[in-house]
Amino acid sequence: MFDVTSTDTIPVSTVPATATATALPDSATEQRWTPRLWGVLAVLCTVLFLDGLDVSMVGVALPSIGTDLHLSTTSLQWIVNGYVLGYGGLLLLGGRTADLLGRRNTFLIALAVFAAASLTGGLINSGSLLIATRFVKGLAAAFTAPTALSILTTTFHEGRARNRALSVFSVFGASGYSSGLILGGLLTSLGWRWTFLIPAPVAVIALIAGIALIRKDGRATEGGHDLVGALTLTTGMLLAVYTVVSAPQRGWLDPLTLGSFALAAALLITFVLTEQRVRHPLIRLAILRIGSIVRANLSMAALFGSYLSFQFMMTLYLQDVLHWSPLKMAFALLPAGLVVAFGSPLTGRLIDRYGSQRLIVASMLSLSLGYVWFLATAGNTPHYTVTILPTMVLLGAGFAFGFSSAMSQATDGIADSEQGLASGLVQSSGQVGAALVLAVVTALVASGASSAGTADFRQYNPGVNLVTAVAVVGLLLNLVALIKRPRARHAG
Repeated sequence: MFDVTSTDTIPVSTVPATATATALPDSATEQRWTPRLWGVLAVLCTVLFLDGLDVSMVGVALPSIGTDLHLSTTSLQWIVNGYVLGYGGLLLLGGRTADLLGRRNTFLIALAVFAAASLTGGLINSGSLLIATRFVKGLAAAFTAPTALSILTTTFHEGRARNRALSVFSVFGASGYSSGLILGGLLTSLGWRWTFLIPAPVAVIALIAGIALIRKDGRATEGGHDLVGALTLTTGMLLAVYTVVSAPQRGWLDPLTLGSFALAAALLITFVLTEQRVRHPLIRLAILRIGSIVRANLSMAALFGSYLSFQFMMTLYLQDVLHWSPLKMAFALLPAGLVVAFGSPLTGRLIDRYGSQRLIVASMLSLSLGYVWFLATAGNTPHYTVTILPTMVLLGAGFAFGFSSAMSQATDGIADSEQGLASGLVQSSGQVGAALVLAVVTALVASGASSAGTADFRQYNPGVNLVTAVAVVGLLLNLVALIKRPRARHAG
């Protein structure tokens, strides 16, 4: 198998016939982009945009939700955490379900559930029910997100066509996270319920278009008989994500936290042992021996973990310390979203020219420089023009390069029958990375607030130090692989 210094893609000769039959490189067959193909891409992009939009848009509305529904801070956090729990906990299962039961049906059913949960969340008056709808919405997104990516990678030929499609796809995904701040500020000024209601009709339109445009596909001819694997993976991932997002409130050394971690680890170990013994495993673990795929997943975890955690800290600082309005805060962070929107379309061509590995290195370098610049210039009161604006531009560039490149590297050379698995794996890495880093950052910020005792940025410094370390580790991991790769080729 491949080690961590392997090339970005698997040679075509090693790919099963089922993959090469439907995904010939563009060098062999130039794929023509028909109106139907553009329509399928538009549907997939819309759904990914809604997934990203939901994460950031609702965060802006939390204060208004708490006031209207009389929710405590702990309850408000679970409006975010409920979504993360369903999304991060079931992404792997969602991607593999699409491989086994059919991508089209899995995608459309999950999208219908997403639309229904959005509508319900905007109409109810109970905090508990609102949290429940957020969990259901996250669960639905856990199936739509990897399935959308696997539909894309099996629809567009590997190479130039797929890289071009991935760059467009990434624009919408990354822009969803960024524009959610702006839309959240605008809609919250009209009423927090609009942040839940607006995605519903958009999802319904995408559902109707998906029914008309996405071609039918069949179930897998074998596999899917691993009930023990499905149960242990689902419960283990749910428990692991739940423990991570609840640990800051309960305490990292609390007996219940430690017990939950131990039980989650036991379930996931049982899952690994099961997959090694059953005839038709739910997940082929050998995929984790491919160095480029491992690096892509670790890079996605570093990207999401550092980027979303820093965005979380800036949201708190600008609103709670500087008392900016949600809309003013959103416009302050907008430059990152603009860089993502205008930079992501170029990423596909850059991947074609330089390869995904070099683009991931550029992404991690840009992120690291952004955080280091912030630490070097922030002081106790960061100046917007000197500190925040350059940081957001660098972070936007890092996200634009990294999101598309990691997606491309994680799915290149993978057979069609496992595209859902590869897609779910890389997106799970991003969500779990975000949940883990954000949980630690939350604890560090809370600790910094009690020690600082003043309303300035000092309480956030430990959190910024952490996200900087995460980005630097991601940079070093990919830089070492990039340096070693030419040596390996020369030795061969």
